[in-house]
Amino acid sequence: MTQQFETDIDKAVEALLHGRIIVYPTDTVWGIGCDATDSDAVGRVYALKQREDSKAMIVLVPDLETMLKYTGHCSEVMVEKVKRMLSDTDARPTTFVLPAGNGLASNLLAPDGSVGLRITNEYFSQRLCRSFGRPVVSTSANISGKPAARFFGEIEPAVTQNADYVCTSRRNDNTASVPSRVVKINLDGSLTIIRP
Repeated sequence: MTQQFETDIDKAVEALLHGRIIVYPTDTVWGIGCDATDSDAVGRVYALKQREDSKAMIVLVPDLETMLKYTGHCSEVMVEKVKRMLSDTDARPTTFVLPAGNGLASNLLAPDGSVGLRITNEYFSQRLCRSFGRPVVSTSANISGKPAARFFGEIEPAVTQNADYVCTSRRNDNTASVPSRVVKINLDGSLTIIRP
């Protein structure tokens, strides 16, 4: 990759390490992110989005091993269900809602303790997660109630001006994207489709 890409990753990681908020490209829409283990940073993301903190946010991870590290109560049947869905190469990015977060900021979890995690295969966000070494919050780069930013040019100034670092990678990519599908995996391995 180019030096510009490497510098972008380094600056984003530096911001995350200091509890700051970033705006970055993901495997779906552009996102607002922070350290998913830092409750103060998570609180700042809710404030930036003007969103109630009772609405849980998604967490990005680079691989299945990391996903399982930050969740609890995952039975073998649940893990097999996740693996099967991940092996479906035609599927669009999928966020898995799992029963319990482990080691994540408490204000990131739903009232029932569940957490939505997604394994990103997009190059920038996956590299960011690997370089940072911890899960990264991924919530759409918009004020709550407004449309999600499908590409950089659709992000409102109110978002970019209040973030600590705005990534430079993929700013010229105008390929429209959509949010992930969201699937809850129940303890018995059955699925509940939250967002098709």
